[in-house]
Amino acid sequence: MTDISIRKDGKAGRITLTRPKALNAMTYEMCIAIEDAVDAWADDDTVELIIIDAEGDKAFCAGGDIAALYETGTKGDYEYARRFWRDEYRLNAKISEYPKPYVAFMQGFVMGGGVGISCHGHPRIVCESSQIAMPECGIGLVPDVGGTYLLARAPGRLGEYLGTTGTRMNAGDAIHAGFADHFIPQEKWADLIAQLSETGDLFLIDQVSATPPEGTVSAQAAEIDTHFSGDTLSDIVASLKSSDSEFAAATLKALSRGSPLSMACTVEMLHRLEGPGTDIRQALDLEYRFTHRAMEHGDFLEGIRAAVIDKDRSPKWQHDLDAPPQEAADAMLTPLGADALTFQKEG
Repeated sequence: MTDISIRKDGKAGRITLTRPKALNAMTYEMCIAIEDAVDAWADDDTVELIIIDAEGDKAFCAGGDIAALYETGTKGDYEYARRFWRDEYRLNAKISEYPKPYVAFMQGFVMGGGVGISCHGHPRIVCESSQIAMPECGIGLVPDVGGTYLLARAPGRLGEYLGTTGTRMNAGDAIHAGFADHFIPQEKWADLIAQLSETGDLFLIDQVSATPPEGTVSAQAAEIDTHFSGDTLSDIVASLKSSDSEFAAATLKALSRGSPLSMACTVEMLHRLEGPGTDIRQALDLEYRFTHRAMEHGDFLEGIRAAVIDKDRSPKWQHDLDAPPQEAADAMLTPLGADALTFQKEG
């Protein structure tokens, strides 16, 4: 497969995304190839760690390749996308629960599906160019691939802010929010990867880890906590509208671009996951309740049309931000019964 390179190198299992012209967007075939590799290496004593990286400077992985989802969904075929999400979420869970170190090198854009194949592993390495985000509400989806699990554990109300606005995090923000562990200048990556492959010694990462650049999002923590502490999206919007600060104005503008249904669901999902004892499988189950219904009942197809197909950036959402749809959000998140996510490989 020309989109991905999977091989052994010394003591490492190596996964490299190799479609930089497409910002290493992840196809269904790439997802399955990664899962097959991590399955094979889990019990392989010659593999002490996995290293995942990507070619090109612009992106580690800018998300999933959603063109095929749109093509099938607009024809009334919702099952292709549902299978994609089921298989992708199963991979995300495996990475989070993996019995060996899963080292991710994340340069440039790391968004959506790119977060799912990197930020659940440990240790996670970022650099000067890293820009990590969960921008799914802007296309009528919700932060998925286990993103809600990470967002729900971010300090204060940072998760609600990042999940609804899709704001990008630099390396400092990503470490602060729990999406990354180490800042290492990219010029040192090639030598570090070679040494890790040869020795399997994770202490090498600590030796070259540096102080990250100051986060821009984390500096706004007080205002984020003030305005995003409400129980619902409606509460958040009301709080922002009551303020005349530059932050409130900028944040309302960001929220105006997203699907009100998706943002209302995101807030509800994070609140359900913030309690003690939740795990990534609970987060993925909740995410799948939404994505299973996203084409038929949500704004997903319209969001892709406006952002990717027609590129008019003028989606016609079902609901209005001035009246966030809490009842509709609750309906999107009801249990799926027999269609619930099982994490089992299908024959």
